[in-house]
Amino acid sequence: MSNVEELKRRSELAELGGGRERIEKQHAAGKLTARERIELLADPGTFNEIDKFVTHRSSNFGLDKKKFYGDGVVTGWAKVTGRKVFLFAQDFTVFGGSLAAAHAAKIVKIMDLAERQGCPLVGLNDSGGARIQEGVESLGGYADIFLRNTLLSGVVPQISLVMGPCAGGAVYSPAITDFILMVQEKSHMFITGPDVIKAVTRENVEKEKLGGALTHNSVSGVAHFVSKDDNECIETCRKLLSYIPQNNLETAPRIETDDLPARIEKELNQIVPDNPNKPYDIRRIIKLVADDYSFFEVQPLFARNIVIGFIRLDGESIGVVANQPDVLAGCLDIDASTKAARFVRFCDAFNIPLLTFVDVPGFLPGVNQEHGGIIRHGAKLLYAFAEATVPKVTVITRKAYGGAYDVMSSKHIRADLNYAYPGAEVAVMGPEGAVNIIFRKDLEAAASEAEKEELRKKLISDYRVKFSNPWQVAELGFIDGVIMPEQTRPVLIESFRLLRGKKQVLPQKKHGNIPL
Repeated sequence: MSNVEELKRRSELAELGGGRERIEKQHAAGKLTARERIELLADPGTFNEIDKFVTHRSSNFGLDKKKFYGDGVVTGWAKVTGRKVFLFAQDFTVFGGSLAAAHAAKIVKIMDLAERQGCPLVGLNDSGGARIQEGVESLGGYADIFLRNTLLSGVVPQISLVMGPCAGGAVYSPAITDFILMVQEKSHMFITGPDVIKAVTRENVEKEKLGGALTHNSVSGVAHFVSKDDNECIETCRKLLSYIPQNNLETAPRIETDDLPARIEKELNQIVPDNPNKPYDIRRIIKLVADDYSFFEVQPLFARNIVIGFIRLDGESIGVVANQPDVLAGCLDIDASTKAARFVRFCDAFNIPLLTFVDVPGFLPGVNQEHGGIIRHGAKLLYAFAEATVPKVTVITRKAYGGAYDVMSSKHIRADLNYAYPGAEVAVMGPEGAVNIIFRKDLEAAASEAEKEELRKKLISDYRVKFSNPWQVAELGFIDGVIMPEQTRPVLIESFRLLRGKKQVLPQKKHGNIPL
């Protein structure tokens, strides 16, 4: 057999993974193979594979008689929407995608290349965990990967597609990466599985409820996106990559648009209710100001009282953080603070400007919140906004009360340009609460309940006229302008154009100590 024929034979073996029978089982489970997933993710004809013929070197428990080219992971680089990306895809048809020394070394090599080339890293995870037969070498392989996840954090974007099981130590690699995408009923993440939990704590829980895609997207906040199948998951990844730069020294690609920068939206004048306690969906405002009315929301199912995601303004990628009055009146709580803080830090690390829409009555009160550490978690969001040096523009759509006003990218923590709608209220607290405190003795002295209620209404009205408006903060220079809602898009575009060359540096230090 010639060398050319031998190359062809070995290539065909490598591309078969664990064999046709195991490939059919993968398909029967509603999952694509590693190579099929890569084919969907990469632009046609751009995938370049490396380490195709690597095999494990272990002889423990008869492993020397079970060798497969690639050792359960496909690695290489490709173009995704025209830009270079390094990737690995675990192959569940080979040893259940389990990680061992050779398998880990392939991933480590790709991670090192991604760092040196300044390109995003995408991991398609589908693995039964550590290959037990190789013992501590498997654990060492995981640690080698975790180290690089950490060192690459904030240097190149890292995205994890969890498309099958991911258990034990394996979950920590995705957890360190910037975004986690999961597939309904196909992917699971947990430190300890249902059987171990039952043995230790006597709790009965199914794996879907314990660590399924919906659980991690809506309850734990571990994941950022949930998809119905592999195809949708990969398409979401492609879309996500289009909003972010190659590395921390570049900016996100500009996408040409026919949407006019000066577009006026009369509908914006009607969205925010006159009643300060009436809910509305902040996403309506976000979509109306965005290019082509498109908003790519991140973590839509978790901590729904705050909204995060990406839009484009005049073709430029912008990260959005917005209170959601439709849920918990837009209050900040533990989960919302953590969700928004991590997104703000991602955008700052990768030079993506930040747009903040504020309609916040304060932090959510309650014993559970206080005992759960709302002080510490709320401080994460404060820290993230204060530390960020990217262009920051803020719009107060209705109310900004108390410490939450400060935290939501206020002028005081280095937001560049701050605006408010004419009906905005900026105050230490809402009129009702303020009146009850300031005029407590006057109210107690009222001769009757009817007189007390009449006095309360008058005092609330007076307070609202004096404080619950944007004029005092405008006079103090805490906001830079009061704008009509219909003008939001052109004002934002001009603001971000102005800030495009912004230069701001932090005091020299090793790193800060964010209140984790």
